[in-house]
Amino acid sequence: MFCTAVSDWSEEMDEKYIEQAFRKAVRDSGGIALKFVSPGFSGVPDRLVLMPHGKIAFVEVKAPSEKPRALQLSRHKLLRRLGFKVYVLDDISQIGGMIDEIQTA
Repeated sequence: MFCTAVSDWSEEMDEKYIEQAFRKAVRDSGGIALKFVSPGFSGVPDRLVLMPHGKIAFVEVKAPSEKPRALQLSRHKLLRRLGFKVYVLDDISQIGGMIDEIQTA
């Protein structure tokens, strides 16, 4: 039981670290990465990214070993059908390319 708790804590810290690095990179690029919570509509991505010149995207942040749940994937599909960019971020090495893609979309 103790090992599981330590493992969960480690993944939580990895996800928080990735999310903090992402927020800083967005801010450094002139944008904001708002925490996105939608009461009554579960499964939405973690962050709503607003970049200069009206560029908008949604980002789901995960620990490196985690994948989005089925409901989250369903919400991602819905948002993409509506024409929005949706990303799953699980490694800090993805941040630069992701921000570039949002800005040039």
